[in-house]
Amino acid sequence: MDEFYRIRRLPPYVFAEVNAMKAAERARGEDIVDLGMGNPDGAPPKHVIDKLCEVASKPTAHRYSASKGIPGLRKAQAAYYKRRWNVDLEPDSEVIVTLGSKEGLANLAQAITAPGDVVLAPNPSYPIHTFGFIIAGAAIRSIPAAPGPDFFVRLEMAMRYTVPRPKVLVVGYPSNPTAYVADLPFYEKLVAFARAHELVVISDLAYAEIYFGDEPTPSILQVDGAREVAVEFTSMSKTYSMAGWRIGFAVGNARLIGALARVKSYLDYGAFTPIQAAATAALNGPQDIIAENRALYKKRRDVLVKSFASAGWDIPVPQASMFAWAPIPEQYRALGSMEFSKRLLTEAKVAVAPGVGFGEEGEGFVRIALVENEQRLRQAARGIKKLLAKG
Repeated sequence: MDEFYRIRRLPPYVFAEVNAMKAAERARGEDIVDLGMGNPDGAPPKHVIDKLCEVASKPTAHRYSASKGIPGLRKAQAAYYKRRWNVDLEPDSEVIVTLGSKEGLANLAQAITAPGDVVLAPNPSYPIHTFGFIIAGAAIRSIPAAPGPDFFVRLEMAMRYTVPRPKVLVVGYPSNPTAYVADLPFYEKLVAFARAHELVVISDLAYAEIYFGDEPTPSILQVDGAREVAVEFTSMSKTYSMAGWRIGFAVGNARLIGALARVKSYLDYGAFTPIQAAATAALNGPQDIIAENRALYKKRRDVLVKSFASAGWDIPVPQASMFAWAPIPEQYRALGSMEFSKRLLTEAKVAVAPGVGFGEEGEGFVRIALVENEQRLRQAARGIKKLLAKG
């Protein structure tokens, strides 16, 4: 395996060791509160499941589907952007259905990246933001994950001093793992910068609907001129509790969407047609689940922050996403995120994701997913309290 070019470019998967330990603990009968993977524990609305069953019962529904997505689903996604952000999209040329946003990002990287290209990506960030391009042969230059004043200073330096000049910039807000959020003025400045420097911008908006303040999450495509440089990914996974269905979208710049569509046409036949029909029903039907999920994650966030603080672990309050980005408690900081995660698992019976798995800048943190109910979160806090009491 080590002889294969692309395998050589991939380090060992950081989360695999923690996952193996978690499986071993459960095999011994231990009750592990799993806050490691961002895997929603809810279900889609009944009308969505009913549509899946209805279409799946038709004999003609089991043939190959359309790689770029059935027309009705692409129209539904365009309608979602119109009502949510007042952004007009052409369903045929500016919208494509992907097998989740992760697959879409990886295939776009293959479509637009040549070996040796330089890509700017946040550190820490969701692994596909970097490794999708690394697999495609690119080199990665890190930029800050936080959309603060230092972001554009570092971006300017990267463009001025990197050889060859970077071609692609990846951003994602609300961010995974850090839960950082960005406002519309940030995107306005970003689009202006990208147009001036001929940069392609890839925006990951998977957590668009999980925000806890009064201001809804903006889209980069709200900015005039954004479609000249940007493509944006969204997902049904968290918004509609459809993670295992693997339905996402890329929208925006027609040239980039066309490149992605061409690559996908060689790699897949699209998602199962009944799943696409059910996703259309989710987008076009009642939207109650969006507010319900937002309220659910907010309540869990509040329980997590309060109960963990009572246990002796102060965690910054996330303003969005389904994650908390937690600094390792002082008495365990010398262990590093990997060893601390193992200690949490074996002694507190709580699984989290080590921050170093999201990039070297993630060292010193762990990511905690809000994927267990409030009772289980309090159970996790009790285990953590016992661990921290040991010093």
